[in-house]
Amino acid sequence: MAIVPDVKDWTWVLERPCPECGYDGGKVGYDEVPVAARAAAARVRAALDRPDARRRPTESTWSPLEYAAHVRDVCRIFAFRIAVATGGPAADPHVPAFDPGEAAPAGAVPTFTNWDQDATAVADCYDRQDPAVVAAELTDAAERVAAAFAAVPPDARGRTARRADGALFTVDGLARYFLHDLVHHAHDVRG
Repeated sequence: MAIVPDVKDWTWVLERPCPECGYDGGKVGYDEVPVAARAAAARVRAALDRPDARRRPTESTWSPLEYAAHVRDVCRIFAFRIAVATGGPAADPHVPAFDPGEAAPAGAVPTFTNWDQDATAVADCYDRQDPAVVAAELTDAAERVAAAFAAVPPDARGRTARRADGALFTVDGLARYFLHDLVHHAHDVRG
């Protein structure tokens, strides 16, 4: 059986706790996000040291290696998205099957494209990557995105950006939405 694509709209985690991982975005302050992101990424990275890191627990569930590669790419894409949302220079994160899109016209609400994480997993062959390489890349990507969130001054955290599907985020909301992804996957791998 193949991986079942995740097509849920996870924006609800900004309004109520996640029953699966326990994350409560309403209780997370913006300044906590960089530290918590580094910690969650470290837990995912630690799962790569296990002898079963390449093994899927079920045919339809990613292995720790696949989750780690995904978390690496989440970090890369959110570093890009935070730059888009704050109007900073937004370099293409070079994630396979991810389209960085076009810059918004001056004065418009910045917009970023949707991301099909399952298409990226297939295009980048998550299941065949080298755990040591993924571990190093995850560490780097987590540090970069944590630094990007930490660099946003308080007066810019209310700026808004729109995802192509219409979801509107403040920079603060984007940070808490991002953190859920990492915390949830740290729970998934129990690393």
